[in-house]
Amino acid sequence: MDRSYSRSRRLAPVVAVAAAAALTLAGCSSSSGGKKAEESAEGASAGKASTPRMTVALVTHQSAGDTFWDIVRKGAEAAAAKDNIKLIYSNDPNAGNQANLVQNAIDQKVDGIAITLAKPDAMKDVVKKAKTAGIPVVGLNSGVSEWQKLGLMEFFGQDETVAGEALGKRLNEAGAKKAVCVIQEQGNIGLEQRCAGVKKTFEGDVENLNVNGTDMPSVKSTITAKLKQDSGIDYVVALGAPFALTAVQSIGDAGAKAKVATFDLNKELTGAISKGDIEFAVDQQPYLQGYLAIDSLWLYKNNGNYMGGGEQPVLTGPAFVDKTNVETIDKFAAKGTR
Repeated sequence: MDRSYSRSRRLAPVVAVAAAAALTLAGCSSSSGGKKAEESAEGASAGKASTPRMTVALVTHQSAGDTFWDIVRKGAEAAAAKDNIKLIYSNDPNAGNQANLVQNAIDQKVDGIAITLAKPDAMKDVVKKAKTAGIPVVGLNSGVSEWQKLGLMEFFGQDETVAGEALGKRLNEAGAKKAVCVIQEQGNIGLEQRCAGVKKTFEGDVENLNVNGTDMPSVKSTITAKLKQDSGIDYVVALGAPFALTAVQSIGDAGAKAKVATFDLNKELTGAISKGDIEFAVDQQPYLQGYLAIDSLWLYKNNGNYMGGGEQPVLTGPAFVDKTNVETIDKFAAKGTR
């Protein structure tokens, strides 16, 4: 394996890989990254590569109870099963702890690392250490504005500011006048960019509301209190499916008439769109983020390929899901791929 890489280096386009049957992946998983477990790649559709076994670490800022990351992980497991990769998954919402998990992966001398950059400054030093050790690092989900500054090889996700701007325009079309944007993790750069994007294009008033995303009863009570305090709020903008579903409950508890729009999907949320409890969602395709991040490291090691040539991110969103297309999306959400 070539142990050096540069963003400015331009290599051949990414080649496609063939599809076949689902396989089972053996890996490791825990919030500390040290507990071994058998990981299922159920739903993966590809023939297993004949290339030498690789070990890849996926380290995210997932917090407990956030089902979004189940979809990211499912995509990563599918790519790992196809590519003959041992996947080590670990997560921690605390940025310092997440950096320690990356260091653990470096110490294990993995062949590649995929990370999220919710709080990029905390990851700078450990990314440098990975590069010094000759380990390629790619980013996904959070950090589209920061990945090149940190020297990552590739990035897979959506431009959160652009996604927020698109949602703000949809609020205008809906005739909304006043919105509250609920941030479940204060200091998360991607979440803050979403709300900033909404504010940029929304012609009404928008206010950020910080909640503790690790304590759902607290999220519910905080949103309820805000709606009782300000009856002029006609839209609650959530930044994740579990929080959107909780906002629906808060509206009922507050006796408010506000509607809910959100970022991100899960199978419960598509059902809520079908029933009319939630107006629409902005989908960034987390399955694709996990899949492409892991697959890209296989492509780099075996083919020398860079997705985006090391210069541009690979965008997986935004895409809108509402009553006009939710029936089609719902069957994929039920499988955990949307």
